[in-house]
Amino acid sequence: MTRRIVRTSIQLGALTCIVFLLLFILDSRFRVLPDAIHNALPAHTPGLVITDITLATCSSLNLLSSCKLDAQKWHRIEKDLYLNKGWLNHAYIHIERKKESELVETDRVILDVKVGRLDPVTSEKNQGAERWESRPGGIWLKRTSKRHASDSVKAITAVDVLFGADAVEARPGWEILDQPILLSNPGDNQEARLTVRRGAHVPVERPTVRVNKDGKFKIMQVADLHLSTGLGVCREAEPAGHNGGKCDADVRTLEFLGSVLDSEKPDLVVLSGDQVNGETAPDAQSAVFKFAEMFIRREIPFATIFGNHDDEGSLGRLALMQLTQSLPYSLSLPGPSSVEGVGNYYVEVLSRSISTSHSALTLYFLDTHGYSPDERQYRGYDWIKKSQIDWFKSTAQNLKSSPAHQGYKHYRMNMAFIHIPLPEYRNQADIVEGSGTFAEPPTAPGFNSGFKQALVEEGVLAVSCGHDHVNDYCALSKPEGKDAKPDLWMCYGGGAGFGGYGGYAHVIKGGYHRRVRVFEFDMNDASIRTWKRLEYGDTEKRVDEMVIAQGGNVVAP
Repeated sequence: MTRRIVRTSIQLGALTCIVFLLLFILDSRFRVLPDAIHNALPAHTPGLVITDITLATCSSLNLLSSCKLDAQKWHRIEKDLYLNKGWLNHAYIHIERKKESELVETDRVILDVKVGRLDPVTSEKNQGAERWESRPGGIWLKRTSKRHASDSVKAITAVDVLFGADAVEARPGWEILDQPILLSNPGDNQEARLTVRRGAHVPVERPTVRVNKDGKFKIMQVADLHLSTGLGVCREAEPAGHNGGKCDADVRTLEFLGSVLDSEKPDLVVLSGDQVNGETAPDAQSAVFKFAEMFIRREIPFATIFGNHDDEGSLGRLALMQLTQSLPYSLSLPGPSSVEGVGNYYVEVLSRSISTSHSALTLYFLDTHGYSPDERQYRGYDWIKKSQIDWFKSTAQNLKSSPAHQGYKHYRMNMAFIHIPLPEYRNQADIVEGSGTFAEPPTAPGFNSGFKQALVEEGVLAVSCGHDHVNDYCALSKPEGKDAKPDLWMCYGGGAGFGGYGGYAHVIKGGYHRRVRVFEFDMNDASIRTWKRLEYGDTEKRVDEMVIAQGGNVVAP
């Protein structure tokens, strides 16, 4: 009896496999399965496929011209290829996209896209006799109406536009075309480049950061990159005659960043605001991708907060954060909507033991906003709001009692990152000799909301900011009292980007050289060590290296 049951089960299993295989083959040829099943098959590309791409141009002098095609057929990518800087001309990419289930026999799925003046068949090798279709702007499409071409891994499923000769892609599955779109009268506008995605959208998981096996964890703070759309223009680059006086801001900034990343090999990069120089970034997405690609390529997690310039370009704070959050290796979060600002969040650095989820280090990130909402009474810059301080204190207290914190049996450490310095940074008596340079008066808020005291109360050992590019010192706060112990380090990262101001040669001998700051946490003795790395000069040296915490406590160097 038992043998008969086993034999019958084997036969039924084999029959099921044969039926499934036949259905799979039939569906690949004749589409016999319902959409709900077909869409789940491994060969299927879910979502939309692109069936056509075109370019629509219009002129202010020609009232009959239009940059909007039939909305029933075409979807317009809302980026003017002239970046809204054309005196008379405007141009927009339009795409026709359809669900796979809506494709009809006359539809042709795009398998490849190129840009150039000549037909790719004649201008490139290994094209064979394949037929390319011409579109305005030097766009060439390779399309097919073959059955189930939409299931091909070559099928184009999304199209976007990025700008600049240095434009790069940071999204998985996307590729940017080599040649820019051919526009009439491009003038001084940045090159517009098509970028396409093949196949399905690739989901991105938020990475987990963990202390290394040797008990150490290294953070590189990169402050004030000030990246543009395009190559950018250098400001007060030192030395003035470097590279024959030729200086493209973003190129030199990113070369410096890449060099220190490869040298220091940080476990986490913190971008502490003004990554985007809004005034020179009419397409902020292109600027964001340039710094993000540096970390993604090296598989380094990164976290961002905003400064006062990031949202002065084409994207607001929330859109910028959502864009950054969507990228691989990004730890960035918008934070609770009930808390003022965008980018109030924390990151847990887990212990070295991969068998546990205990937290060894907590990093807090807070939005310092932009400009003062009350210029008459408090000139200058905005301040951290009460809702943020309440959120920070509540979060810190809840984390302290959580299993992730209670389960860690060694000294835990906490640190915070902001963009605009706290008012307490102005106290020159707290500046530690040998920690860096006080070159410009700190442009801290005129109103003190009390965040420094909240940091001390919740056991944060250090806070680091950006904003004032040529300041790179650390100040050590001490409460009043003869035997009082120091309670908080307040550091500057120092400006890293050539698109932001530098100079100050009248204060700094030889002028200001761009730099980044490094924090190394050693969980073996609960210590923090910090130093800086320069873009020019003694580029291998750990500048102003010092220990700022020992045994889980703030210490003087």
